[in-house]
Amino acid sequence: MQGTKLDEIDRKILAELQADGRMTNVELARRVGISAPPCLRRVRVLEEAGFIRGYHAEIDPRSLGFEVQVFAMVRLQNQSERDLAAFEDRARGWPLVRECHMLNGEIDFILKCVAPDLTSFQHFLTHDLTAAPNVASVKTSLVIRCAKDEPGVPFDGFEPQPGAS
Repeated sequence: MQGTKLDEIDRKILAELQADGRMTNVELARRVGISAPPCLRRVRVLEEAGFIRGYHAEIDPRSLGFEVQVFAMVRLQNQSERDLAAFEDRARGWPLVRECHMLNGEIDFILKCVAPDLTSFQHFLTHDLTAAPNVASVKTSLVIRCAKDEPGVPFDGFEPQPGAS
């Protein structure tokens, strides 16, 4: 993927699909200014190259009763690659953990967790997360409100520099 050159039409396709992954190929082609067959070919190439990883519905957690969102900052006792990978594997298996990011600095991982209520999160925290092997400490922050939640990348007004990674 890295090093693959995207032209302006490819970037438009990605931006449009990021904004609305449910539009038809005909509508996508119209929006980016090409006919439907080459548009579909381009989308398939972008999928095969890994630029498009999937298509998902954006679900409102609160409408399904998930009222609590928490960020958990996790510090491990040991940070060997084997220990880091073991924690990542464990985090993938926890349903309440929706995102897991390895960081540099004092904190090894930040987890975005979603739970129906504080009692459910507290049970996860005490029985799963803090009890997990190699976990030295966990600090949590309860989300009060979200001012911005934009998935993907900023296509509008931002152009990555060539060779930047």
